[in-house]
This record gives sequence, C-alpha cells and structure tokens, in this order.
Amino acid sequence: MTKEQTNNRLALTVITTLFFMWGFLTSLNDILIPHLKAVFKLNYTQSILIQFTFFSAYFIMSIPSGWLVSKFGYQKGLVMGIIVSAIGAILFYPAASFASYPLFLGALFVLATGITVLQVGANPYVAVLGDPDTSSSRLNLAQAFNSLGTTIAPYLGGLIILGGTVLSASQLHKMSAHQQAAYKATQAQSVQIPYLGLAGILILLAILVGFFNLPQIRDTEHDDQSDGDHSFWDVLSYRHVRYGVVAIFVYVGAEVSIGSFLVNFIKLPSIGNMSGTDASAYVSFYWFGAMVGRFIGSALLQKVDARKLLAIFAMIALGLVTTGILSAGMVAAWALVLVGLFNSIMFPNIFTLAIKDLGNMTSSASSLLVMAIVGGAVIPLLEGVLADNIGLHLAFVLPLACYLYIIFYGFNGSKVIAAPAKNRVE
Repeated sequence: MTKEQTNNRLALTVITTLFFMWGFLTSLNDILIPHLKAVFKLNYTQSILIQFTFFSAYFIMSIPSGWLVSKFGYQKGLVMGIIVSAIGAILFYPAASFASYPLFLGALFVLATGITVLQVGANPYVAVLGDPDTSSSRLNLAQAFNSLGTTIAPYLGGLIILGGTVLSASQLHKMSAHQQAAYKATQAQSVQIPYLGLAGILILLAILVGFFNLPQIRDTEHDDQSDGDHSFWDVLSYRHVRYGVVAIFVYVGAEVSIGSFLVNFIKLPSIGNMSGTDASAYVSFYWFGAMVGRFIGSALLQKVDARKLLAIFAMIALGLVTTGILSAGMVAAWALVLVGLFNSIMFPNIFTLAIKDLGNMTSSASSLLVMAIVGGAVIPLLEGVLADNIGLHLAFVLPLACYLYIIFYGFNGSKVIAAPAKNRVE
C-alpha cells in the first residue's frame, strides 16, 4: 500500500466519524417529534415543523456552505460546521428552560446549518478521496456509519427523552394553569442534558478534525481558470444532474417521512398499539436496516452497476410501502421498518451518479444536490397535512410516489447525456 493510499484511508476514518455524528443528530428528530407533539399538544402538521425547520436549513444554507468550504478548504470548513452544530445543540438548553416550541425550532435550524456545511464538504470529499471507479462504494461505506448513528440515536433517545410519563389531554385538563405550565417545562427539559452532552462531543470532534492532517484534495471547480463563468443553470443543463436533484429531493423526503411518522404509526391501535418508548425501538430497526444495507451495498457495488442496483432497491421499497398501506397490525409495521434496508444505497448512489463526468462543475452540482435535501422538509410536511385529513395510514401514499420516481432515475434519468456544447465539460 502506498503512502497516499494509507493517508486516504486514515482521512476516510476521520471523516466517517462526521457521518456517524450527523446521522445521530438527524434521527433524534424522530424522537423529538412524538415527544414535543405530546408536550405542546400539537397536531401532525405542527409537529412535523421539526423536520421542516431542520431540512429547510439545507436549502437556505447550502450555497453559503459551499462558498465557505470553497473559501476556507475542506478541513477548516468541516471544523466550522461542527462548531455551528455544537452551538445549535447548546441552544436546546434555553429552549427547554422557556418551554418554547419556536425556540426549539430555532435551535434545530442552527444545528442543521452546521450539518449542512458537513454535508457539502464531506460527501464530495469522500467521493474524490481515491479511485473514481469506486466512489459509489466508498460513499456507501461512509454512509453506513451515518446509518449507525441513525440506528443508535432513536433507541437512546427513546429511553432518555420518551422514558417519562406523558399525561393525556383529560389528565392535563384537570390540572391548574400553573401545574400545566410546570408539567410542560419538566417534559421539555428532558432534552437539556442529552443535547448538552452532544454539544460537548461535537466540540471534541472539532478539535480532532482541526488537528488531524487531512490530505488536500484538488478543487477541480476552481483549478481551471477558463470555467469561472459557469452558473448553476449551466450545471442543470446536464440531464443526469437535473433529474438527480429531483431524485435526492424525493428520496430524502420519503426516508424522513417514514422515519418521522413511524413511532406514531406503530402506536396506532390498528397497528402495534404500544407506547412511544416501545415504538421508538422500531425506528432504530428502520435505521439499522439502512446501515446493514449500506455495508452490503458497498460490497455489491464492486460488481453490480450502480444504476441497476438503485432501481432494484427502489422497486423493493415501493412494494414494502404498498404492503404497509394495504395491511394492518405488525405486518404493516414491519413492512415500513424494512424499507430502511432498501433505502440504504439510494443517497450515495444518486449522489455519485448525479456528479458523474462533471469535471470542474462537480462542486456546484454537489451544492445543488445538498440543497435538494430540503425534500426532508417539504414531503414530511405534506404527509403531515395528509395524515390530519385522511389518516396517517393512507398518508404513506406520498412516499410511494417518491419511490416510483427513483425507479425512473435508476433505469433512465441517471444516464449521462451531453449538455449543450457551450456548457460541455471537456
């Protein structure tokens, strides 16, 4: 093994810890939703504002994040992203002290802003950190550790955050206004210590990444002085990028929608009829499936075409969501849980397929793809509206439509077709 290969592997190990951490922080939202829904007596649409606020940061802050990484480099940009996330975690303390839902949403936006910087920097960094032919496999491996974080977080969050007794509306009605305010404050404060602990871990992680000697990756977008006049519209003139942005939008929307509503779905009398704490374990299984699938996918992609594997996994996910909608009891619950296994390879495959053969436009395409993660804000909100109007069970028809599009992207939309001559990368 050459010195360069050794350095790349060490760098990949360090960057993988970031994937784990932002996966952990992101999937804690699946626990915050049922918790704050109960504390603040929210409907589905109001409670899903947690995901809407969190994933809106990707859309709003993606271009500034891309500028930050471009100006200061991958390493300094990643450190800045970690620090911003730590600040967001610290802001949970005053939000809980004041028992204020808007303050919680504000803290989540800051937290997600830091994660946006990490996404913009870390995904393309891993993709170009080695042989281009194995970029999908490498990104799947890194994303597998992201899924490890998303697996652990719901279980721990369920024990720590959902472990307390949540009073019913009738029980609250019997309490005085002062007692209700005290109860709400106590319930809200159950998130303070966990998020302060996460802030401490993030600060330590920022120090680790800051002092580690990461290999410098040549920024192809700015090396060629002749391409300085291209715009995002130039990048979108490439068909596989344009359709890839939509594919990321619907994929993240479907994945987040299922994870966000899984606890409330399994709690339904017609499905699992269990407590929030017990139901949260199934969210861990959902994300555990994604982790296992990414390890398997990383190996499969050494031999199987990325486009074909993406389409096959999306077809299986489509079948599972259909089963969840048309059935009841634990069959429906497990059908949705198993979708996680086949979600696994979708993000890294779509991402690497969408930036294929872009040369000096890769960084611009990466920013657009990270912006598309806003699907995690829009689609769960729409599903929340559907759940309030037609019921939570039928509302999963929205993720169903998302997987139909991903099947199209795998079989057809991801084909690389030359852009107009004036935009073509030579």
